[in-house]
Amino acid sequence: MDVRDDFADMTPWRVSASDGVSASIHPADGPEGKALRLDFDLGGSAGYAMARRALPVELPENYEISFFVRGDAPDNNLEFKFIDASGDSVWWFRRRNFQFPKGWRQVRIKKRQIEFAWGPTADRVLHRAASVEFVVSAGKGGGRGAVSFAGLSIRELPPESAPFPAIQASASSDSPGSESFRAVDGDASTAWKSAPSQGAVQTLTLDFGRPREFGGLTLSWLPGLHASRYDVEFSDDGKQWRTIRRVAGADGGRHSLMLSDAETRYLRLRLLEGPSSAYGLSELRLREPAFGATPNAFFQALAKESPRGHYPRGMSGEQSFWTLVGVDGGHDSGLLSEDGALEAGKGGFSIEPFVAQGSRVVTWADVEISQSLPDGFLPMPAVTWRHPQWELRTSVFAAGLPDAVRLFARYTLTNRTGERLPLRLALAARPFQVNAPSQFLGIEGGVSPVRDLDWDGRVLTVNGRCSLRPLDAPDKVGVFSSDSSGIVEQIAASVGFSTRSLHDEAGYASAALSYPFILPPHGDASVVLVLSPAGEPRGGGPDSREEFDRLEKATADSWREKLSRVALSVPPVGQPLADSLRTTLAHILMSRNGVVLQPGTRSYDRSWIRDGAMMAQALLRMGVPVQEIASYAHWFAGRQFPDGKVPCCADTRGSDPVAENDSQGEFIFLVRLLNDYGGGTKDLQTLWPHAEAAARYMETLRQSERSEKNRTPETISNWGLMPASISHEGYSAKPMHSYWDDFWSLRGYKDIVVIAKVLGRKGDASYWEGRRDEFRRDLYASLASMKARGVPYIPGAAELGDFDATSTTIALAPGGEQANLPQAQLIETFEKYWRNFIDRRDGRKNDWIDYTPYEWRVVGTFVRL
Repeated sequence: MDVRDDFADMTPWRVSASDGVSASIHPADGPEGKALRLDFDLGGSAGYAMARRALPVELPENYEISFFVRGDAPDNNLEFKFIDASGDSVWWFRRRNFQFPKGWRQVRIKKRQIEFAWGPTADRVLHRAASVEFVVSAGKGGGRGAVSFAGLSIRELPPESAPFPAIQASASSDSPGSESFRAVDGDASTAWKSAPSQGAVQTLTLDFGRPREFGGLTLSWLPGLHASRYDVEFSDDGKQWRTIRRVAGADGGRHSLMLSDAETRYLRLRLLEGPSSAYGLSELRLREPAFGATPNAFFQALAKESPRGHYPRGMSGEQSFWTLVGVDGGHDSGLLSEDGALEAGKGGFSIEPFVAQGSRVVTWADVEISQSLPDGFLPMPAVTWRHPQWELRTSVFAAGLPDAVRLFARYTLTNRTGERLPLRLALAARPFQVNAPSQFLGIEGGVSPVRDLDWDGRVLTVNGRCSLRPLDAPDKVGVFSSDSSGIVEQIAASVGFSTRSLHDEAGYASAALSYPFILPPHGDASVVLVLSPAGEPRGGGPDSREEFDRLEKATADSWREKLSRVALSVPPVGQPLADSLRTTLAHILMSRNGVVLQPGTRSYDRSWIRDGAMMAQALLRMGVPVQEIASYAHWFAGRQFPDGKVPCCADTRGSDPVAENDSQGEFIFLVRLLNDYGGGTKDLQTLWPHAEAAARYMETLRQSERSEKNRTPETISNWGLMPASISHEGYSAKPMHSYWDDFWSLRGYKDIVVIAKVLGRKGDASYWEGRRDEFRRDLYASLASMKARGVPYIPGAAELGDFDATSTTIALAPGGEQANLPQAQLIETFEKYWRNFIDRRDGRKNDWIDYTPYEWRVVGTFVRL
């Protein structure tokens, strides 16, 4: 099989773009023929531009896609997609923030790099496609530009499972030939050794017989015979060599190299320097392509091969919990893991504690761990390690201005015995986020590159920007390249703490600050760190323990005031609930960026109008000034599309074009809240054009479903509803007519009437009252048709009749439709939910095993019922 498009004929190609984006395609010259040029202007949105053509293709067992690309464009996301015949299921190859080359560069995509993106198909493996797309979507660059594509090819490859010819190995001519095979014979008891008489530079060459793909190398060196500096080289013919990876600062033992998407026939190790006059390698192991597919995959593989505790819990494949550390409205924030690792800013490296007793290093995996908050609710978390002989308490908080956030950490070691206890506290800066690699939206979790480290005797600077300043001078500081042993081994040995600065080309360096203590019986000692994610902010400080203590107290007092504007009086049994409410309020305040409400700071580092509207109501109920919410409403109004469409979400890239048909109702509800909580009419007057435009767009959507095509028995339940969308996350595979959208839309119709009346716009109020009542009739007629189908509960989507009680909660709050809903179906909806909940709790089998945070909405509904 060999499918090609040389772009000599542009006729099959079509261009399209999302709302707010302009795009066009043009013929261009390619590297060896013609090309397609995609011109785009993202228009300040988070949208996309796309070139698409029909290309029916049956994919073989193994294949490769290749094309040439060049561009005059900012860094944005590059996507290549396959779409099935239904148009609903999509597979893609995606590179975020791709740097478009000025000259032609070939992109080669293996089968394993094609991932299922979305769609209703149950078979996630791509077997056939009906069309393909080239897409440029908004990344960090945005803006406008032109990207050209040429030489599209899809060709069959030998099956991945096909055996390779036996590896032939040869070493430099001075080494005994028979020994060269010992490095690749799979037997760790045999070894290859170089000839000492031939000097420091030696080579070991492998010939695979034909090009071979792999993802990395694992080298097992003989003691004292390792190469501290060497190059990994590839060749297609055994004559012309290219350097793929330079290794420096290696210290022997077992060491793995990530070589993403490596492919070569010949591999050569050029050994340049070591502690001995000879080199000895007991085993050289080629790793499978998945081993080096991504930095996260690489370190997750290493974590599985290492003792538990040597890597963060999330890297080891375990569920990893964390809590937020930030200031109200801060542009940056930290995370504290359940194990005491502190992430220094969004997507940044982390500080992880270790305790050494003699040569043994104690990690999170070796102790009992507990977590706590001051007063039970203040967002100044602490993690305590409990060891039979000692305790380590890590307590953190944030302070500073929204654009200059600082993180503060106090590490307190306590002797639990009646004897003097020598301990060494090591605080390691590691190239891992607290945010786990399982998180991928927004900021991808896991690895956080650390390329540059510098200790000037007072401050450790990471990547030339983030600063870590201990108030207590460490006894030793060491910085370590990714080519040296792991940080736990470095702490245990405590011998490589002489280097103070380095540049790590691979990008995974680490550092450690070492503090030796001899704790008196039942005594303690502590260390304080100040972290500045964006470098030392203006104002500096604190510079002493006294200043630190005052700042910590002032921060606690400030949070107590903000979180206690509404008094909560509950019996003792209810205190944990009241405390959780206050902490949740703090998290909403810390997650917002200035006045912009966001559901999170990592994966959800965007502002969704759905979450924003509901969080706004929560903040107002908890005493946050209404003007802060008005500022947010004005901010979101500025992201509205010209036709009145309210984006589902927005961020620094602009407005997201994805159609989620609950958005209009949510925005109108947000505006109406300003009146309900005493905001006056000034903001309502300013926001009226935006609210009315959202209502008119909502009306256009509704009328599009009131056509004769929806009068058939199969589609009558869709009549007059909002069109199908993916606003309900359960329908992200394929848009559905979601009652979630309709209950929010009814809320919007009701609220636009209220706003019009408050502003004295009688004509507008009368008009929207008519639209509201008509939509309500259509909505309840649709629900009645579901009853006729024998569905005993209120479903999630009109065409599915599916069960989803969390969707129905919107009808009660904020929908206000409890009294108008069909009562028998309403009660059965939540009785069925309760039965399912009990089954899940007790481990009985049912068809709903997942848990979503949306289910918390059911608690309030139970109260209302």
